[in-house]
Amino acid sequence: MTYFRKILQFAIPYKKFAILNIICNVFYAIFSTLSFIALIPVIQVLFDKTKRVSKEPVWDGLSGIKDYVADYFNYEVTQRVNEDEVAALVFICGIVVLLFFLKNLFGYLSSFFLTFLRNGVLRDVRDAMYEKILALPVSYFSEKRKGDTISRITADVNEVQTSFLSILELIVREPLTILFTIIAMLLMSAKLTLFVFVFLPISGFVISLIGKQLKKQSNLAQEENGHFLSIVEETLSSLKIVKGFNAENRFYNRFQESTNRLNNILNKLINRQNMASPTSEFLGIFVIVIILWFGGNMVLVEGTLDAATFIAFLGLAYNILTPAKQISKASYSVKKGNAAAERILDVLETPSTITDAPNAIDKKDFNSEISIENISFSYEEEKVLKNFSIKVPKGETVALVGQSGSGKSTIANLITRFYDVNEGSIKVDGTDIREIKKRSLRELMGLVTQDSILFNDTIRNNILLGKENASDEEIIDALKIANAWEFVKDLPAVLDTNIGDSGNKLSGGQKQRLSIARAVLKNPPVMILDEATSALDTESEKLVQKALENMMRNRTSVVIAHRLSTIQNADKIIVMQRGEIVEQGKHQDLIAANGTYKKLVEMQSFD
Repeated sequence: MTYFRKILQFAIPYKKFAILNIICNVFYAIFSTLSFIALIPVIQVLFDKTKRVSKEPVWDGLSGIKDYVADYFNYEVTQRVNEDEVAALVFICGIVVLLFFLKNLFGYLSSFFLTFLRNGVLRDVRDAMYEKILALPVSYFSEKRKGDTISRITADVNEVQTSFLSILELIVREPLTILFTIIAMLLMSAKLTLFVFVFLPISGFVISLIGKQLKKQSNLAQEENGHFLSIVEETLSSLKIVKGFNAENRFYNRFQESTNRLNNILNKLINRQNMASPTSEFLGIFVIVIILWFGGNMVLVEGTLDAATFIAFLGLAYNILTPAKQISKASYSVKKGNAAAERILDVLETPSTITDAPNAIDKKDFNSEISIENISFSYEEEKVLKNFSIKVPKGETVALVGQSGSGKSTIANLITRFYDVNEGSIKVDGTDIREIKKRSLRELMGLVTQDSILFNDTIRNNILLGKENASDEEIIDALKIANAWEFVKDLPAVLDTNIGDSGNKLSGGQKQRLSIARAVLKNPPVMILDEATSALDTESEKLVQKALENMMRNRTSVVIAHRLSTIQNADKIIVMQRGEIVEQGKHQDLIAANGTYKKLVEMQSFD
């Protein structure tokens, strides 16, 4: 219950609904008990066993409340029996109907108020999960399956929400129903009630044995659910490759293996759950039979209990069975909810390694330089960067070139603080970026990545990520700079055209130009281009390259380039190999040096 208790903190804003639910449950339990007690006078009238009370009883304090209520009721019944027995029966039946109506009315109201609590908690837990997902560093998700994260924010949160109903029944409605029923039974016959409670702990122990493995099975089910969602997500995002390599059967077999495992786990889990209800009912009927034997003796042999009271007592005893079954079901549901809560809290309580320092500053402008000083960094064991140092003065363009795996893109990840350096420091205007608020730091930078990341939305909304309140004129200007307006203006809905999932309605070159337009619209003082032109055809590349050069003329730029033709005019070219600088200088100087850079250039042909 530890995890579930933490999740219950989300219910605090909805405590008024919880209080109203509890109040309604109290009345439900009271009227549930009274509706069975009211059967006694019905039976007594039918068999002419009504205790005749011709004189109205007098209130004698709380100590005699039981006799006063019984005598007053019998007095009312006596008055009507004397006039007309059928009228008396109608009067008593009317009271029974009223009590059952009130019981069900308060049962509905308790569920009505609980709905707002459950759905409110569902929304707030999901919101908190999504907010945490946005706050966690990129490194967290490089180790996790996307499907598992999706499973936690959907299936696991649903499981917790369902368990909320169970836990409120577990702690309020059903225990109160049992409590009031027991009180009524004790008032009828303490001897018979005590006899009943010799057998109830035995049935409770048997029921508890069934639920011991539930949390473990539930955890396995939720993990497997996350696994098969991952397969679905990977299939949808890689459908071209799956089909291109005729791998449909291989992926289907993987999916089927996962669903078979989930099927086996769920069969065990649900069968164990299903066993709770018949087991508790059988044990309850066993207790009822014992009551019939023992109570029958009290009625027929000892004469210490009248028949009408005994029948009502049997009804009350059976009235314990339903809430007892609900409690056993609810306890199982809570165990499943606790397993789901554990997986949710695993995300919510994950500490973010990339956080703002307590005294982090809000930096609004960029004045002098970005300096990278003796940094080392590794994603796992092997170092990707080793004692790496460069300076990027304001207004200059510094290009990073080298073979794949040399650490170029890592520099972009570190400057934008998607990761923190292991050693050394990165400074903006002499201030370590770890002492600048993340939001403030990223506000100074525009980013165009190698993979053009677009959203299933309109062109306008994709570009507006760069500047939320930009006008259509500003958007069009940015599109023109990125050489994207030429195709956007011919689209059916122009800026309001939906570009599909990940922009798949567009070509690779068109997607990348939209990514560039987004960065242009942001108009930041520092631009980071991570192989920004790699997806462009030769003609588009020339036009976009010219636009980028115009854009970068009075701007500080860090350009990571694969096509060396795009960085010939850079103020400084840094040649990297295995995380270290092997050469640096201008294009002509590096060509003259006849080293690594010249070899890279010779591998590519310039137009």
